[in-house]
Order: sequence, then C-alpha cells, then structure tokens
Amino acid sequence: METLERLLREHPFLEGMPQRYLEFLTGCAANVRFAAGEFLFKEGELAKAAYLVREGRIALEAHQPGRGATLIATVEGGQVFGWTWLYPPYRWLFDARAVEPVRAITLQGECLRGKCEADHDLGYELLKRFLREVDRQIQRIHLQLLDVYRANP
Repeated sequence: METLERLLREHPFLEGMPQRYLEFLTGCAANVRFAAGEFLFKEGELAKAAYLVREGRIALEAHQPGRGATLIATVEGGQVFGWTWLYPPYRWLFDARAVEPVRAITLQGECLRGKCEADHDLGYELLKRFLREVDRQIQRIHLQLLDVYRANP
C-alpha cells in the first residue's frame, strides 16, 4: 500500500531523513497528479508548496512578452523543485507545466514554515536539502546552456 510516509521516505530528496522528521512532513504532504499540458502554477501566483516529483516531467518556463514561453529547465521523477515558499513574498518566479503526466507529492509551504519555526533542527535539515537542490538545478541549467551554445555557435 502506498502511504504518504513511505512515499516520502523513498523519494531521493528525503533519503536518510530521520523518522521523526518524516512523521512531521507527512502532516504537510499531499499526493497530486497533473495531466500533460496542465499548469502546476503560473508566475506571480502565491507559492504554496514544494513538489517532490515521483513520475513524469515538468517544464519550468519564463514568459517573455512578444516571444511566449521560454524553457528554463525541466524537472523529472526523483527530483524536487519549488523553494519559493521559504521566503517572502512567496510568489512563483516562473510557470511550471506538465510535459507528460506527473505524479508528485506536495509539501505545503505554510505548514512547513510552521514546523520549521517550531523545530529549528528540522528547518536546518530541510534548508540544507533545498540548497543542495538549488545547486543541482543551477548545474543542470548550466549544462543545458552549454549545449544550446554548442548547437548555435
């Protein structure tokens, strides 16, 4: 049976997370699905959650006036994104659109902020994990940009 706690424990983002924290996080978690083409959120909307992607692929896009959407990065199963819930003004800086059907777990930002304020050790553990993901995302974007430049000298 798929329980949220088991799904959280098995996601690479939370690998090695102490059991007591997984129990806390389960209270902030929800299973979600998105159809191909569906937006998870749009730029400027309230950033309410982090997304632990289980399956599928998501395009992170920036809208450019007169040019439409520009792909910034993609996120796939086993990855996490969405750390804007961590800091005010809690607004998304880009659009997220499912490229193919997506199954994910959301971690509700307001709930997480409350739990992190109540338990600073949990907050520090999550912050370290999110910063690692920010670094990984920057590295992926860097490699994508190098590939684009190589293809268009």
